[in-house]
Amino acid sequence: MATPWRIAVVGGGIAGLAAAVQLRDHAPDGTEVTVYERSGALGGKLHTGELAGGPVEFGAEAFLMRDASGGESAVVSLIRRLGLADDIVHPTVGQAALLAGGELHPVPRGTLVGVPGDLAAVATVARPTAEADVDTGRPLLAPGADVTVGELVRGRLGDEVVDRLVDPMLGGVYAGRADNLSLAATMPALARQARVEHTLVGAVRAAQAAVPRAPGTPFFGTLAGGLSTLVEAAAAASGATIQRNATVRALTPAETGWRLTIGPNGDADHVQADAVVLAVPASPAARLLDDVAPAAAENIGDLAYASVALVTLALPEATLPALSGFLVSTGEGLVMKASTFFTTKWGHLRRPDGLALVRASVGRFGDEAQLQRPDADLVATTHRELSTVLGDALPTPVATHVQRWGGSLPQYAPGHLDRVASARAVLRAEQPTLALAGAGYDGVGIPVCVRSGMAAADEIITALKGSGE
Repeated sequence: MATPWRIAVVGGGIAGLAAAVQLRDHAPDGTEVTVYERSGALGGKLHTGELAGGPVEFGAEAFLMRDASGGESAVVSLIRRLGLADDIVHPTVGQAALLAGGELHPVPRGTLVGVPGDLAAVATVARPTAEADVDTGRPLLAPGADVTVGELVRGRLGDEVVDRLVDPMLGGVYAGRADNLSLAATMPALARQARVEHTLVGAVRAAQAAVPRAPGTPFFGTLAGGLSTLVEAAAAASGATIQRNATVRALTPAETGWRLTIGPNGDADHVQADAVVLAVPASPAARLLDDVAPAAAENIGDLAYASVALVTLALPEATLPALSGFLVSTGEGLVMKASTFFTTKWGHLRRPDGLALVRASVGRFGDEAQLQRPDADLVATTHRELSTVLGDALPTPVATHVQRWGGSLPQYAPGHLDRVASARAVLRAEQPTLALAGAGYDGVGIPVCVRSGMAAADEIITALKGSGE
């Protein structure tokens, strides 16, 4: 009888847990899976907490319901697998705003991450330089080419479209700037069409047409019990052994598979595994790969990350606009870059006592100095700025919470996807029982991370079957 596989998953975020569930479902019976998480908690940036006696997300708050092809997103499929589909809820208020020129404007319809497919629709927020978006008789991008989002959009539609529309959208998702972020990695649908279409407006329209959405179809969802219920259910369904506070410090080839060194120097444990899923950020993954796959490590090791702080206020008897929240355009002079009105956006969070939960996001890549402020300063600044934006002094909060996420959001420079593809090609050729998963490689967002973890698990299964283990 063959010895059961032993598979290590390094990283207990949603990508690692999705990998563990996929291994449970598709690896041979008897496969032993162990998840090693360096912190004391699973889920990474999925973290449901409590404020003023009620639940609130201190990390990611929602997921996309559909994938790029228009089908069910990977996280919705996972939620169904875990028996949580009846707990999916959708925003009750979907209209968001942009703060531009000191005023709140509804986010224009027909944009793709802020890039307009209809120039007239964005005219109240930004003035596109439409004369620059001319048909030159050739595609915007050559096959395989990649540029920053800012380079493409500024050259075609001008600075205001980037500063007032695109930058706040990308800042809300990546805490980065359009002038630094890869088009192919952050806006893959637009990048595909830019290699075919001759104008940017035409590329946006083609990208939107490629994924039609029926009117009324929910765009976002979350779980009524909080996203930590997804984490808990995935961990349980995986059947994996969970090791918390277990930092994997080294990865060494063994006679069969790998030896993992876990724990503090001088008091480390050594465990054996036939295969390893590295579901950790790029820098720690590169350190583990440095000796066993240096070319792969080199391709991923320079990826930068942004840090953010999420400031949540519980406000009594606050009067808020009928918006899900707002994004802050470049040049507004505010510390916060976005705000979400939780108890307006999510009907299931509304409270009988009328308490309003409002969250603000602080921090962009390259502007980490704002995050050095103490919690009390961030709370006071957020409260003051929200009052100014809304045009009325907000009541004093009855409770507050500051969640800091250091080095949490990857900043994909142009060529990122090629570098990740090269790293994976090296692993498949030289170390096929190692696989990468997570936001550092495939994109941010819960569905992408789930899909990434599942794909890594599938690669490991294929490699072990091929080796006859």
